[in-house]
Amino acid sequence: MLLVLAVVTSLREGQAAVAAGGLLLGLAHAAGLVVSGGRRGVWLGVVTAGWVVLAVAAPPYVWLAFPLLFAYLDVLPLWGAMFGVTVLTSAAILAAAWHAGELTLPLVVGPGIGAAVVTLLALAGKALSREVERPE
Repeated sequence: MLLVLAVVTSLREGQAAVAAGGLLLGLAHAAGLVVSGGRRGVWLGVVTAGWVVLAVAAPPYVWLAFPLLFAYLDVLPLWGAMFGVTVLTSAAILAAAWHAGELTLPLVVGPGIGAAVVTLLALAGKALSREVERPE
């Protein structure tokens, strides 16, 4: 839904190239469903690079960091995921502040809380999955 809103906003603002980039990012993200093994790290790098370009190009794409956080928590080992979540959240805060022209408390607190919630949800989901898969 965030991607659809970002693409539509880009189109309304006459940024067809940015909207096309958003569609490509969506396709790349969806490709993660079929990528396996060691290539998942490459996939995550490609999707992250696409997000960075779009987050700099237009403000609505900054918020696509949140679904990307779930990918970090799924693909990377816990230590790498925590590092990635921290870096990606910081990048989202900086991009939002750059677009806004200033760094404000809501631009720091909002993404910080969002990242914490995403992390807790992902870790809880993994714990539940392990519990279900555990033999009795």
